[in-house]
Amino acid sequence: MIYEDLIKETALADERIVVMTAENRALIRNLPAVLGPRFIDTGITEQTLIGAAAGLALRGRVPILHALATFLTLRAFEFIRTDVGIGQLPVKLSGFVPGFLSDGNGPTHQAIEDVSLMRGIPGMTVFAPADEQDMLAMLPAIWASPSPAYVRINTRPATYEHAPFEMGKAEIVAEGTDITILTYGMLFEQTLVARELLMQQGRSVGLINLRSLKPIDEAALLAVARRGGLLVTVEDHFVTGGLFSILAEVLLRHQLTARVLPLALEERWYRPGRLSAVLEYEGFTGHHIARRITEHLGESGAAIAPGPAVLENQFAE
Repeated sequence: MIYEDLIKETALADERIVVMTAENRALIRNLPAVLGPRFIDTGITEQTLIGAAAGLALRGRVPILHALATFLTLRAFEFIRTDVGIGQLPVKLSGFVPGFLSDGNGPTHQAIEDVSLMRGIPGMTVFAPADEQDMLAMLPAIWASPSPAYVRINTRPATYEHAPFEMGKAEIVAEGTDITILTYGMLFEQTLVARELLMQQGRSVGLINLRSLKPIDEAALLAVARRGGLLVTVEDHFVTGGLFSILAEVLLRHQLTARVLPLALEERWYRPGRLSAVLEYEGFTGHHIARRITEHLGESGAAIAPGPAVLENQFAE
Protein backbone atom coordinates (compact mmCIF):
# COMPACT_ATOMS: atom_id res chain seq x y z
CA MET A 1 0.00 0.00 0.00
CA ILE A 2 1.11 3.56 -0.74
CA TYR A 3 -0.18 6.90 0.58
CA GLU A 4 -2.70 7.35 -2.22
CA ASP A 5 -4.12 3.85 -1.63
CA LEU A 6 -4.58 4.52 2.07
CA ILE A 7 -6.32 7.87 1.63
CA LYS A 8 -8.55 6.43 -1.12
CA GLU A 9 -9.52 3.45 1.07
CA THR A 10 -10.21 5.73 4.03
CA ALA A 11 -12.26 8.24 2.05
CA LEU A 12 -14.39 5.57 0.38
CA ALA A 13 -15.18 4.08 3.80
CA ASP A 14 -15.97 7.44 5.43
CA GLU A 15 -18.02 10.04 3.57
CA ARG A 16 -16.90 12.74 5.98
CA ILE A 17 -13.42 12.72 4.42
CA VAL A 18 -12.70 15.51 1.94
CA VAL A 19 -9.32 15.53 0.19
CA MET A 20 -8.02 19.02 -0.56
CA THR A 21 -4.90 20.49 -2.12
CA ALA A 22 -3.30 23.79 -3.05
CA GLU A 23 -2.24 22.51 -6.48
CA ASN A 24 0.04 19.89 -4.96
CA ARG A 25 -1.13 16.58 -6.43
CA ALA A 26 2.10 14.56 -6.48
CA LEU A 27 0.77 11.95 -4.01
CA ILE A 28 -2.94 12.13 -4.85
CA ARG A 29 -3.09 12.61 -8.61
CA ASN A 30 -5.55 9.73 -9.20
CA LEU A 31 -8.10 10.72 -6.54
CA PRO A 32 -10.21 13.31 -8.43
CA ALA A 33 -11.73 10.60 -10.62
CA VAL A 34 -12.50 8.49 -7.54
CA LEU A 35 -13.80 11.09 -5.09
CA GLY A 36 -15.49 13.53 -7.45
CA PRO A 37 -16.76 16.57 -5.49
CA ARG A 38 -14.94 15.34 -2.36
CA PHE A 39 -11.65 16.27 -4.05
CA ILE A 40 -11.05 20.03 -4.02
CA ASP A 41 -8.08 21.86 -5.54
CA THR A 42 -8.09 25.53 -4.56
CA GLY A 43 -5.04 26.35 -6.68
CA ILE A 44 -1.95 28.02 -5.28
CA THR A 45 -3.94 29.60 -2.45
CA GLU A 46 -2.89 28.07 0.86
CA GLN A 47 -4.82 30.61 2.94
CA THR A 48 -8.02 29.92 0.99
CA LEU A 49 -7.35 26.19 1.38
CA ILE A 50 -7.29 26.50 5.18
CA GLY A 51 -10.35 28.75 5.33
CA ALA A 52 -12.37 26.44 3.12
CA ALA A 53 -11.27 23.40 5.11
CA ALA A 54 -12.30 25.05 8.37
CA GLY A 55 -15.73 25.78 6.91
CA LEU A 56 -16.13 22.16 5.83
CA ALA A 57 -14.98 20.92 9.24
CA LEU A 58 -17.65 23.09 10.92
CA ARG A 59 -20.17 21.18 8.82
CA GLY A 60 -19.04 17.76 9.95
CA ARG A 61 -16.39 17.00 7.35
CA VAL A 62 -12.81 15.82 8.01
CA PRO A 63 -10.60 17.64 5.49
CA ILE A 64 -7.19 16.18 4.66
CA LEU A 65 -5.08 18.96 3.15
CA HIS A 66 -2.01 18.79 0.93
CA ALA A 67 0.49 21.55 0.18
CA LEU A 68 4.21 22.16 0.26
CA ALA A 69 5.17 22.18 3.93
CA THR A 70 6.85 25.57 3.84
CA PHE A 71 3.87 27.37 2.28
CA LEU A 72 1.31 25.45 4.31
CA THR A 73 2.89 26.35 7.64
CA LEU A 74 4.23 29.82 6.81
CA ARG A 75 1.94 31.45 4.27
CA ALA A 76 -1.20 30.10 5.92
CA PHE A 77 -0.03 30.23 9.54
CA GLU A 78 -2.53 32.83 10.76
CA PHE A 79 -5.38 30.92 9.12
CA ILE A 80 -4.28 27.66 10.74
CA ARG A 81 -3.97 29.36 14.13
CA THR A 82 -7.24 31.26 13.92
CA ASP A 83 -9.59 29.22 11.74
CA VAL A 84 -8.44 25.75 12.79
CA GLY A 85 -6.63 26.16 16.11
CA ILE A 86 -9.05 28.38 18.00
CA GLY A 87 -11.99 26.26 16.86
CA GLN A 88 -10.11 22.98 17.53
CA LEU A 89 -11.36 21.67 14.20
CA PRO A 90 -10.32 18.21 12.89
CA VAL A 91 -8.42 19.56 9.90
CA LYS A 92 -5.49 17.33 8.93
CA LEU A 93 -2.49 19.13 7.42
CA SER A 94 -0.17 17.09 5.21
CA GLY A 95 3.08 19.00 4.63
CA PHE A 96 4.86 17.77 1.50
CA VAL A 97 8.70 17.79 1.18
CA PRO A 98 9.48 19.09 4.69
CA GLY A 99 12.99 19.64 6.00
CA PHE A 100 15.79 18.09 3.94
CA LEU A 101 13.21 16.41 1.68
CA SER A 102 12.95 19.76 -0.12
CA ASP A 103 16.52 19.04 -1.15
CA GLY A 104 16.70 20.85 -4.49
CA ASN A 105 15.27 24.12 -3.20
CA GLY A 106 16.56 27.27 -1.55
CA PRO A 107 15.40 28.97 1.66
CA THR A 108 11.96 30.02 0.36
CA HIS A 109 10.98 26.35 -0.05
CA GLN A 110 12.68 24.89 3.04
CA ALA A 111 10.30 24.00 5.89
CA ILE A 112 12.77 23.86 8.76
CA GLU A 113 10.76 25.82 11.31
CA ASP A 114 7.46 24.00 10.75
CA VAL A 115 7.57 21.86 13.91
CA SER A 116 8.16 24.96 16.01
CA LEU A 117 5.27 26.84 14.41
CA MET A 118 2.74 24.04 14.50
CA ARG A 119 3.42 22.83 18.02
CA GLY A 120 2.98 26.39 19.26
CA ILE A 121 -0.72 26.32 18.35
CA PRO A 122 -2.83 25.14 21.32
CA GLY A 123 -4.47 21.80 20.59
CA MET A 124 -2.52 21.16 17.39
CA THR A 125 -0.89 17.73 17.22
CA VAL A 126 2.37 17.24 15.32
CA PHE A 127 3.79 14.08 13.75
CA ALA A 128 6.91 13.19 11.76
CA PRO A 129 7.05 9.59 10.47
CA ALA A 130 10.42 8.00 9.81
CA ASP A 131 9.47 6.62 6.39
CA GLU A 132 6.47 5.57 4.32
CA GLN A 133 5.80 2.38 6.32
CA ASP A 134 5.87 4.36 9.54
CA MET A 135 3.58 7.00 8.03
CA LEU A 136 0.98 4.55 6.76
CA ALA A 137 0.84 2.92 10.21
CA MET A 138 0.36 6.32 11.87
CA LEU A 139 -2.18 8.03 9.62
CA PRO A 140 -5.36 6.07 10.45
CA ALA A 141 -5.13 7.10 14.12
CA ILE A 142 -4.21 10.68 13.20
CA TRP A 143 -7.11 11.02 10.77
CA ALA A 144 -9.55 9.43 13.25
CA SER A 145 -8.58 11.81 16.06
CA PRO A 146 -10.87 14.80 16.73
CA SER A 147 -7.80 17.06 17.06
CA PRO A 148 -6.23 19.19 14.33
CA ALA A 149 -2.99 17.64 13.11
CA TYR A 150 0.13 18.50 11.16
CA VAL A 151 2.06 15.64 9.53
CA ARG A 152 5.47 15.89 7.93
CA ILE A 153 4.78 13.70 4.89
CA ASN A 154 7.57 11.18 4.27
CA THR A 155 7.47 8.62 1.46
CA ARG A 156 11.05 7.36 1.90
CA PRO A 157 11.29 3.54 1.70
CA ALA A 158 11.56 1.84 5.08
CA THR A 159 14.91 0.55 6.29
CA TYR A 160 13.52 -0.71 9.59
CA GLU A 161 10.46 -2.75 10.65
CA HIS A 162 8.56 -0.35 12.89
CA ALA A 163 6.54 -1.15 15.99
CA PRO A 164 2.78 -0.42 15.96
CA PHE A 165 1.92 3.25 16.38
CA GLU A 166 0.36 4.63 19.54
CA MET A 167 -0.59 8.30 19.80
CA GLY A 168 1.88 10.19 21.97
CA LYS A 169 4.29 7.26 22.32
CA ALA A 170 7.86 7.09 21.09
CA GLU A 171 9.27 4.06 19.30
CA ILE A 172 12.11 2.66 21.39
CA VAL A 173 14.36 1.09 18.78
CA ALA A 174 17.17 0.28 21.21
CA GLU A 175 18.38 1.19 24.69
CA GLY A 176 21.93 2.27 25.42
CA THR A 177 24.00 3.36 28.39
CA ASP A 178 26.68 5.50 26.70
CA ILE A 179 24.67 7.42 24.09
CA THR A 180 21.00 7.74 23.19
CA ILE A 181 20.07 9.28 19.84
CA LEU A 182 16.69 11.02 19.68
CA THR A 183 15.32 11.77 16.23
CA TYR A 184 12.26 11.99 13.97
CA GLY A 185 11.38 12.02 10.29
CA MET A 186 13.64 11.20 7.38
CA LEU A 187 16.87 11.43 9.41
CA PHE A 188 15.83 8.26 11.24
CA GLU A 189 17.43 6.22 8.43
CA GLN A 190 20.74 8.01 8.95
CA THR A 191 20.64 7.58 12.74
CA LEU A 192 20.26 3.84 12.23
CA VAL A 193 23.53 3.96 10.30
CA ALA A 194 25.16 6.19 12.93
CA ARG A 195 24.14 3.83 15.72
CA GLU A 196 25.70 0.86 13.94
CA LEU A 197 28.94 2.76 13.31
CA LEU A 198 29.16 3.86 16.95
CA MET A 199 28.48 0.33 18.16
CA GLN A 200 31.39 -0.86 16.01
CA GLN A 201 33.53 1.38 18.22
CA GLY A 202 32.38 -0.56 21.29
CA ARG A 203 29.77 1.91 22.53
CA SER A 204 26.35 1.12 23.96
CA VAL A 205 23.97 3.22 21.83
CA GLY A 206 20.23 3.70 22.18
CA LEU A 207 17.91 5.06 19.50
CA ILE A 208 14.42 6.53 19.86
CA ASN A 209 12.07 7.51 17.04
CA LEU A 210 10.02 10.50 18.28
CA ARG A 211 7.40 10.14 15.54
CA SER A 212 4.81 11.84 17.76
CA LEU A 213 6.25 15.27 18.59
CA LYS A 214 3.07 16.65 20.11
CA PRO A 215 1.89 14.95 22.19
CA ILE A 216 5.45 14.01 23.15
CA ASP A 217 6.37 10.88 25.09
CA GLU A 218 7.66 12.58 28.24
CA ALA A 219 8.14 9.26 30.02
CA ALA A 220 10.56 8.07 27.33
CA LEU A 221 12.56 11.30 27.47
CA LEU A 222 12.73 11.29 31.26
CA ALA A 223 13.79 7.64 31.31
CA VAL A 224 16.81 8.20 29.05
CA ALA A 225 17.77 11.37 30.93
CA ARG A 226 17.73 9.51 34.24
CA ARG A 227 19.71 6.62 32.77
CA GLY A 228 22.63 8.94 32.11
CA GLY A 229 24.95 9.05 29.14
CA LEU A 230 24.94 11.55 26.30
CA LEU A 231 21.60 12.47 24.68
CA VAL A 232 21.84 13.50 21.01
CA THR A 233 18.94 15.21 19.25
CA VAL A 234 19.11 14.86 15.45
CA GLU A 235 16.66 16.83 13.28
CA ASP A 236 16.30 18.56 9.91
CA HIS A 237 14.93 21.68 11.57
CA PHE A 238 16.28 24.83 13.14
CA VAL A 239 17.76 24.07 16.56
CA THR A 240 15.24 26.56 17.99
CA GLY A 241 11.76 25.20 18.57
CA GLY A 242 12.23 21.61 17.47
CA LEU A 243 13.19 18.43 19.32
CA PHE A 244 16.10 20.02 21.20
CA SER A 245 13.72 22.67 22.56
CA ILE A 246 11.08 20.05 23.37
CA LEU A 247 13.64 18.00 25.32
CA ALA A 248 14.85 21.08 27.19
CA GLU A 249 11.29 22.01 28.16
CA VAL A 250 10.56 18.50 29.44
CA LEU A 251 13.76 18.31 31.48
CA LEU A 252 13.28 21.75 33.03
CA ARG A 253 9.65 21.05 33.85
CA HIS A 254 10.77 17.98 35.83
CA GLN A 255 13.83 19.72 37.31
CA LEU A 256 16.27 17.38 35.59
CA THR A 257 19.45 18.01 33.67
CA ALA A 258 21.37 15.95 31.16
CA ARG A 259 24.32 16.05 28.78
CA VAL A 260 22.76 16.97 25.44
CA LEU A 261 24.28 17.42 21.97
CA PRO A 262 21.87 19.03 19.48
CA LEU A 263 22.52 18.25 15.81
CA ALA A 264 20.29 20.64 13.88
CA LEU A 265 20.50 23.73 11.67
CA GLU A 266 21.81 26.65 13.68
CA GLU A 267 20.64 30.07 12.52
CA ARG A 268 20.87 29.32 8.81
CA TRP A 269 19.12 27.59 5.95
CA TYR A 270 20.77 24.62 4.29
CA ARG A 271 22.62 24.58 1.00
CA PRO A 272 20.40 23.22 -1.84
CA GLY A 273 21.43 20.14 -3.80
CA ARG A 274 20.56 16.49 -4.27
CA LEU A 275 19.70 14.84 -0.95
CA SER A 276 23.00 12.97 -0.71
CA ALA A 277 24.91 16.22 -1.29
CA VAL A 278 22.79 18.10 1.26
CA LEU A 279 23.37 15.49 3.98
CA GLU A 280 27.08 15.34 3.18
CA TYR A 281 27.59 19.11 3.14
CA GLU A 282 25.48 19.78 6.24
CA GLY A 283 26.93 16.84 8.19
CA PHE A 284 23.85 14.63 8.53
CA THR A 285 24.86 11.36 6.90
CA GLY A 286 25.13 8.42 9.29
CA HIS A 287 28.92 8.69 9.05
CA HIS A 288 28.92 12.41 9.87
CA ILE A 289 26.47 11.98 12.75
CA ALA A 290 28.66 9.25 14.29
CA ARG A 291 31.80 11.34 13.77
CA ARG A 292 30.25 14.46 15.30
CA ILE A 293 29.14 12.51 18.36
CA THR A 294 32.58 10.90 18.77
CA GLU A 295 34.34 14.25 18.50
CA HIS A 296 31.93 15.81 21.00
CA LEU A 297 33.02 13.10 23.43
CA GLY A 298 36.58 14.30 23.01
CA GLU A 299 37.78 11.51 20.78
CA SER A 300 38.90 11.39 17.17
CA GLY A 301 36.23 10.54 14.62
CA ALA A 302 38.82 9.47 12.03
CA ALA A 303 38.22 5.77 12.69
CA ILE A 304 34.48 5.95 11.95
CA ALA A 305 33.78 3.83 8.86
CA PRO A 306 31.82 5.30 5.92
CA GLY A 307 28.14 4.40 5.79
CA PRO A 308 26.05 3.26 2.82
CA ALA A 309 25.16 5.63 0.01
CA VAL A 310 22.12 7.84 0.54
CA LEU A 311 19.11 6.96 -1.59
CA GLU A 312 18.14 10.03 -3.60
CA ASN A 313 14.73 11.61 -3.24
CA GLN A 314 11.85 10.37 -5.39
CA PHE A 315 9.99 13.69 -5.34
CA ALA A 316 11.12 17.25 -5.85
CA GLU A 317 9.44 20.62 -6.26
